[in-house]
Amino acid sequence: MINEGASPQALDGTRLFRSAMLTPGMLMTFALVVFALCLVIFLSFRSNDGSLLGAGISLQNFVAVFTDPLYALVVMRSLIIAGLVTLATVVTAYPVAYYLAFHAGPRRSLILFLVTLPFWTSYLLRVFAWKIVLAYNGVLNSALMLSGLTSEPPTLFLNTPSAVVLTLAHAYAPFAILPIFVALDTIPKSLMEAAADLGARPFTTFRRVILPNSMPGVLSGAVVVFVPTVGDYVTPALIGGPTSTMIGSLVQAQFGKANDWPFGAALAVVVMLVILAVVLIVRKADRLFGSRT
Repeated sequence: MINEGASPQALDGTRLFRSAMLTPGMLMTFALVVFALCLVIFLSFRSNDGSLLGAGISLQNFVAVFTDPLYALVVMRSLIIAGLVTLATVVTAYPVAYYLAFHAGPRRSLILFLVTLPFWTSYLLRVFAWKIVLAYNGVLNSALMLSGLTSEPPTLFLNTPSAVVLTLAHAYAPFAILPIFVALDTIPKSLMEAAADLGARPFTTFRRVILPNSMPGVLSGAVVVFVPTVGDYVTPALIGGPTSTMIGSLVQAQFGKANDWPFGAALAVVVMLVILAVVLIVRKADRLFGSRT
């Protein structure tokens, strides 16, 4: 806060310092986010003529996206897979965050270290690790054969949507645990003490006090997991099969092998609009839960 009693020279110096601190971030945001977004939107309205920026202004790319049932199928599959990943991640992350907030005690630092440990390794390495586990002759099938549960390696794990959901849920688990933990840790202990004094049992306290107050963290974690998983293309390419192709894979193919940047940009814009709609719904739900707590 600026001191109202300060001299004009001091106020000018403070404003200049703040402007100097904000300028690098604003330039990076403009160069890496705003400019890139505007370029993608501009490309989406161009026609592919083999040049870098295309030619003319046309809605042909969007017409193709909305009229071809293939893209509707892939978008719906991406939403379903991302939704399942988000659900699985939040459901498994909540107990971990709950334990961290209320029962970890002196072990909290160690558990937080273990939660953030996957960030120390490359995302690609983690995907390859799951590929080794789920492969035809991988760790899981080898264990099943050694246990005598099957006589030959089953083909149920790799190259399936379930494998994609499992891999993505593991990769993005910390992104759900941390915001839920923060929301739980900031709940005033006096609320739970008041509920106990009024005769509420532990489950009632959780249902009426803890869960509603932690919903902003749950929704934040869900958004943080859902947004990147919708457009993921590395995991479906390495872990999934033809039935696991997601919209990110199609976007990458258009910018890569197909060399049709305008159509790839149109697909990316459609994905962004879908994600925007989901985020707006979540914000509405966040306000609803916030007004009840």
